[in-house]
Amino acid sequence: MQSQTKTDLPPVAPAYNGKDRNSFIFGFNPQAELWNGRLAMIGFVAYLAWDLAGYSVVRDVLHIVGY
Repeated sequence: MQSQTKTDLPPVAPAYNGKDRNSFIFGFNPQAELWNGRLAMIGFVAYLAWDLAGYSVVRDVLHIVGY
């Protein structure tokens, strides 16, 4: 059983195909999945802010449908 010292750093994930994991590369690859998730989170937060400001898209759609 080895003890870890405070200077030991955790291993770093290797780059995918030698590319930076944060770079924008077109196509189906892990970088695209990261950017898709980030943009989806930004969109979700933007919608929540829009809804909290009083502009509810869901309420407007339900009003048109008749609920």
